Order: sequence, then structure tokens, then C-alpha cells
Amino acid sequence: MNRLFWIVCAAVTVVVAGGLSYAVSASPDGLEATTLRGCEISGTAEGESLTGDCIAQHADEHAMADSPLADYRVGGRSGTNGVAGVVGVLVTAAAGSALFWFISRGRRSRS
Repeated sequence: MNRLFWIVCAAVTVVVAGGLSYAVSASPDGLEATTLRGCEISGTAEGESLTGDCIAQHADEHAMADSPLADYRVGGRSGTNGVAGVVGVLVTAAAGSALFWFISRGRRSRS
């Protein structure tokens, strides 16, 4: 029963992270929409350009902008947000499992 529970949890996680992520809105989230208030986005040869007066004009690229899963994509390629979601879940599960293993190991050695 315990094994079946974890298999079902893993399957649901993969479906939610990998499948439903393709159905989410491409519109900016609340924070991004708020920072763009007062500006218009126009396309240029170099990418997007902001005209007007908004908070986003003063933003710089963050240090993790070139990371493998930046912007919920794998390597910046469009259409890979489901893969990025599954990888993110797997990395989080592995980190959490390792943390719990180290904590339980430390408690067992004190006993």
C-alpha cells in the first residue's frame, strides 16, 4: 500500500508539472504586469523594447537569467515548460529527500 501511494503521488506530480503547465496562461503574472504598468512593449531587432514610464525600465537581468531552467524553459527554448516543470519537481524531491535522510540519520546516531 505504501509503495502504491508513492507511485500515485509521482504520477500525479508528473501530470501536473509536465502536462498542465502547457495549459497555463502566457500572460504576465501579477508582479510582471504591475511593473509594466505605464509602458508599452514593442519588438525590435534586438528583442523587446519598453516605451513609456514604468518600473520595468529600471530592471536589470538577474544573476540566474542564463541558468538551464530560467523563465520556466529548458535552455531558453520555447515549448519546454513541461520538461522544466518535471525537472524542477525531481530536483526539489531529491533535495528534500536528501535533507530528510540527513536529518533522520543524525537523529538515529544520537539515540
